[in-house]
Amino acid sequence: MVQQIQSVCMECQGHGERISPKDRCKSSNGRKIVREKKILEVHIDKGMKDGQKITFHGEGDQEPGLELIETLCGFQKPISTLDNRTTVITSLPGQIVNRGDIKCVLNEGMPIYHRPYETGHLIIEFKVNFPENGFLSPDKLSLLEKLLPERKEVEETDEMDQVELEDFDPNQERWRHYNGEAYEDDEHHLRGGVQCQTS
Repeated sequence: MVQQIQSVCMECQGHGERISPKDRCKSSNGRKIVREKKILEVHIDKGMKDGQKITFHGEGDQEPGLELIETLCGFQKPISTLDNRTTVITSLPGQIVNRGDIKCVLNEGMPIYHRPYETGHLIIEFKVNFPENGFLSPDKLSLLEKLLPERKEVEETDEMDQVELEDFDPNQERWRHYNGEAYEDDEHHLRGGVQCQTS
């Protein structure tokens, strides 16, 4: 008789990776999560209804985001539940997870009021960690391009101008507008102000 038992790895705690003790963050001990208490101020407007929900964005339990390979090729992520159990969430290869996707795990959320043995759903919003610029050599990039679905080609005409994208910093742009630099190259722009009167 052969018996097969699945259990969580004691070394990595089901995370699929192990961080050397010398490289571990002191505050999280290599778990990549830090527990912290925070006082949230709730503003209740006049006329709010009983049971109306107030959402604090980004204030729930947070886990590190998904890597690009995990969003495309599947992943397994352990999540600590409210009753201190660890559940492993699985996304199958080819089951694409997009940035901002919201999914749920049935019956793993908060207990339902007056029904202590029933729980709601655990809601998960996915964040995707995209790789840095230049992470692939040109050879590997062309190989990746062959594996991915084809991109749409644009038929260029003489009326089209070719431009390139640049990084945008809204603070820098505000400063440029404030100092009038945004209009320096514009020959048609007339600056306001007091003009000298001659008779």
